Amino acid sequence: MLVHEFRPGRLILGLAALALAGLFAADAAGALSVAWYMVIPVLCGALGLAALATWVAYLVRRRSARSRSSESTGAPASSSGSQAIR
Repeated sequence: MLVHEFRPGRLILGLAALALAGLFAADAAGALSVAWYMVIPVLCGALGLAALATWVAYLVRRRSARSRSSESTGAPASSSGSQAIR
């Protein structure tokens, strides 16, 4: 199974789009009355939350990458000087 990194911004935006689609499907079925202009504030809010979540996830990934790189203090085998440089 392929492993991919978690992208919370895409999750938030996808859930907001699904919620809007559900609301407008309910409106089309006659169960609700939803104004068409509600799309703009909901999508803008979702885009803002997605941007914030993506930024936080980036900071967490960057911090974990720094801690992983500082743990390996030994020199790599290629820089030990025993190999010929071509």
